[in-house]
Amino acid sequence: MTKEVLIKDMIKKIQQSPIRNFNVMEVCGTHTQAFSKFGIRDLVNQNINLLSGPGCPVCVTPESYIDAAIELFKFPNVILSTFGDMMKVNGSGENLIKQKEKGRDIRVLYSPLDSITLAEKNKDKEIIFLGVGFETTTPLIALAIKTAQEKGIKNISFLVGMKRMEPILHYILKEPDHNIQGLICPGHVAAVKGAGYFKFIVYKYNIPAVITGFEPLDIIGALYFLMNQQNKTKKNFKNLYKTCVTIEGNKKANKLIDEVFTYCDDEWRGIGIINDSGLSLREKYGEYNAAKKFEINLEKTLENNKIRTCVCSEILLGKKLPDKCELFGKSCTPEHPIGPCMVSTEGSCSIFYKYVNL
Repeated sequence: MTKEVLIKDMIKKIQQSPIRNFNVMEVCGTHTQAFSKFGIRDLVNQNINLLSGPGCPVCVTPESYIDAAIELFKFPNVILSTFGDMMKVNGSGENLIKQKEKGRDIRVLYSPLDSITLAEKNKDKEIIFLGVGFETTTPLIALAIKTAQEKGIKNISFLVGMKRMEPILHYILKEPDHNIQGLICPGHVAAVKGAGYFKFIVYKYNIPAVITGFEPLDIIGALYFLMNQQNKTKKNFKNLYKTCVTIEGNKKANKLIDEVFTYCDDEWRGIGIINDSGLSLREKYGEYNAAKKFEINLEKTLENNKIRTCVCSEILLGKKLPDKCELFGKSCTPEHPIGPCMVSTEGSCSIFYKYVNL
């Protein structure tokens, strides 16, 4: 049986199912893109409500982090290095694009390891890398920090802002009104952490969960599995992405993360402080902590009046779809983003704007 036939067969069974309007959340920007890009949302809409959770790292980066990054420019000879999506994210006032227009030295890099080369070529400068991401990018950032120490590079530091996926899922699922009946786990995070990392969703909350890839057959298969779980009293967990995801994940990557980082409480934009959801550098690597090195306060947050009416926090928690925000497609667009979910290519608002008719 070909992939096309399998897809059509599963879609037909989903459409003919008596189950209606059950909510499935995914927490990966690539899955969000696939839902809309392949038209899956429209094909299953009368049966399944597809919700996007906090799977975009740029979207959950708080204003205080951007403010801290900008504050670093008060020191001489600073070069900020960052991933491209971070450039548009607003702090309580400005974003990094505005800072670059003012002549600040900001370099967009494709890998944290490029910051090592940047530091070696600019020994008279202070290189600061903005470390943002989930467990997917954390191993590379950890490797960059360890490499800097092994090479004895002193003119580099890292503004650590990485987050962990497990605590935010606990936060969402502990809410009595979450109304989530199925969960598609983030495939990239699962490849690092392993399938076992997400089994708590079933064992603790009795919500069916599945790990899957990013092709139409993968996603339709995951939705079909979750739909078939709805009539069962005891829900199940399934790994449909075994080509990339093992039970234990990438042991070397996890060992590196544990060597360089420890857990800490952290702020999620529009959501608040979540226990043990962030990472901080272990004492052994403390000299590479930019916040400590330059005595920057990462907890100082100023209210941004411009985004009071933005509902990104509710979108990130799966309580609303992007088009339910009064700013969506009007004053807030990818060209002129107001809320963080419109900034990143992985943000649900940006994806919804690109693929779903206004």
